[in-house]
Amino acid sequence: MIDTDIHFYEPAKGHGLPHDPFNAMVGPRPIGWISSHDAAGRLNLAPYSFFNAFNYVPPIVGFASIGAKDTLRNIEATGEFGWNLATRALAEPMNASCAAVPPEVDEFALAGLTPVPSRRIAVPRVAESPVSFECRLTQVLRLQGADGTPVDTWLVLGEVVGVHIARRLLKDGIYDTAAAEPILRAGGPADYFTITPEARFRMYRPR
Repeated sequence: MIDTDIHFYEPAKGHGLPHDPFNAMVGPRPIGWISSHDAAGRLNLAPYSFFNAFNYVPPIVGFASIGAKDTLRNIEATGEFGWNLATRALAEPMNASCAAVPPEVDEFALAGLTPVPSRRIAVPRVAESPVSFECRLTQVLRLQGADGTPVDTWLVLGEVVGVHIARRLLKDGIYDTAAAEPILRAGGPADYFTITPEARFRMYRPR
């Protein structure tokens, strides 16, 4: 029996909808706002839609580069990258930094942002961002389909070796996620969400 209240599709055969719903359903997602530089020191800053944290000890974060882009090449060359929290106040500069420009174009300058030195890596962080991670590359994995066929997407994983947090976001020593107003990618052609205190609820694990 076919449930007419459920839209079912096989991705390989197309979704049959005006816009692919996949990344809207897996979300909202944190934004991988990645800073890097090439071997010559030319800066790059780019947001990635597929980003998350994957481990506690050591702390590991990762993002997926769909296509071998400048950021991927830079990280492979230097072994380092930064992650910078994209907030509501930084939404427009973050969006400006995703412009398709040649490798020699500095997206920090393009977006009107300030690069400041990191403490454990050579790659700078975004001064305007209230939270930044300094990361050293651990793995680059090319993704593949269930049949083993490689796809043109690379998962970049890095160990967080330095963390910067604006003190205003530490309330009695506890990081206040909502106070930072991070923005999250929600799929569709232009949808984002902001985390606010009103959206918070608490639920403890069963013992």
